[in-house]
Order: sequence, then C-alpha cells, then structure tokens
Amino acid sequence: MKTSLVVLAAGLGSRFGGDKQISNVGPSGELLMEYSIYDAIKAGFERIIFILKEEMVETVKKKCGDRIAKKAEVCYAVQDYSSIPEFYKIPAERIKPFGTIHATLCAKPYIDGPFATVNADDYYGAEGFKLMYDAVSSLKDNKTAVIVPYILGNTLSENGGVSRGVCTVENGKLVKILETHNIRLEDGKVNSDFGIIPIDTWVSMNLWGFHGDDILEMEKYFHDFLRELPEGELKAECYLPKFVNTKMEKGCDVISFTSGDKWFGMTYAADRPDVMARLQALHDSGAYPEKLF
Repeated sequence: MKTSLVVLAAGLGSRFGGDKQISNVGPSGELLMEYSIYDAIKAGFERIIFILKEEMVETVKKKCGDRIAKKAEVCYAVQDYSSIPEFYKIPAERIKPFGTIHATLCAKPYIDGPFATVNADDYYGAEGFKLMYDAVSSLKDNKTAVIVPYILGNTLSENGGVSRGVCTVENGKLVKILETHNIRLEDGKVNSDFGIIPIDTWVSMNLWGFHGDDILEMEKYFHDFLRELPEGELKAECYLPKFVNTKMEKGCDVISFTSGDKWFGMTYAADRPDVMARLQALHDSGAYPEKLF
C-alpha cells in the first residue's frame, strides 16, 4: 500500500490557449507540476499518478516522468471517454471532459491506499504537501477527508476571471464549499457570478486528501451524476468540491489545514512570465535545487 499523489493534468487549457501542463516555466525548463511532485515526494508521497490526455503521455514521460521515476513510482492514466460507463451514451457533439471527479477516477487502477489530488497548473508550496501527507497517512477510514485551502486574494489572476471552490471553515473544519466561477478583481473588490467575495476568504485549489476507500465512493457519485444528466448535455462537469459537499452532508469530517505558503499558477498565457519569475526567485533563495530531478 502506497500513498499516492494524483496530478490532474488532462484539462483542455482553453483559457491558456494550449497545453499549459507541459509549458516550460522553471529555470532549467521544469514544468510547473514538477514542483508539486518534488515537494510531495520530499513530504513522503511514494506514488505519482499523472492524469493526462493520451497525446500528452509520451511528452510528459520524456520531459519529466522518466526522471521522476528514479525517486518514486510513476503511473500514467488517460482521461478520455473510454472510461465512461457503458450505461451512459455520450452525445456526439460533446468535446469537454467530465471534470475533476472523472479525472481522479482514472487513477483508480493505481490507488491502493490514501491519496491526494493537485492541479498541474498550480504552485502550492512545500508546507501544504507536508501537512497533507501527515494527515492522509493517518486516516482510518473514509469518514474523514482533508483540505489545504489558500487565501482567495493570493489566487487571483490579473489577466481574467478564475474558478475557485469558495470555502467556509469553522474551528479547523470545512463546513461548506461552493464552486464559484468568473472570480475577478474589479475596482479593488473581488467579484464573481455570485457577487462580491471577501478577499481573505479561503478557497480550494484542489489540494484534497482522501482515504483509499473514497475512490469507490467517487465512482458511485460519478455514475449517479451521469444518470441525472439531461439527454444531449454537452458541458456539465462533475467536480471534486461537490463530491466533498455530499460527503459532509452524510457526516464526513473534512479537516482544514492552513499553509503559510503563497500559491501562484497559470490560468492564462499572460500569467506565464510572472510564474517564471517567481520560480526563479524560489531557486535563487535556495528553496529548490538547481535541478529538481
């Protein structure tokens, strides 16, 4: 049994205008997700599971996977429509993937113990992975899950709106999370599709931790989601935050750990220069070695 990190890297990158997951941003050409993987392995994670589009697998192997495999077990899973259950008929016009629950489920063949999820296009910092590893390693059953949230004001892009899971945290526990879209700065305030949000609100960046049994619960949740979709639906996605809300409604405790690290990431192509500068500064400060792997 190994503790796994599931790297969600199969998104379309429509706002970025390409496959940002394999964009070279580190001083030695590192991909942004390599920093999460480096920090996760250092924290104790033993297995890295990439969730990719099929055409990206060989590229990721060559760019980083083969080197990472010298430090931890590496697995590759493809998120495509072949993993959709037979009872659901996919509309011929559908292009979008089915969201982060479907992506995580693609890792099912490789999960035999506790696991965490991360976005490939986000930088989380080393502390978040240490907190996450310590927490998921001690989970006794799937009646408890884990989140490491970040401050909303530190997760915005100057180049357009972003989507975040807006969290309500009380006494160290998550009590509610709302998937919120088009969050953007306007006239010094943070606006969204649901209105103004306090800038110091906690938000999810998909740094979740689960007991191994949760993968089976996710599968049932996803199948129920598909059964409830209107015929011909082309865009609906099944998200991790909504799954967690359902777990909490059933009595699951979601422990929330606060990381002091600063998040940054790439939503738009215009975010890339800032990400490159921040990573260079982290290397210059000694936070990371000259080459990660």
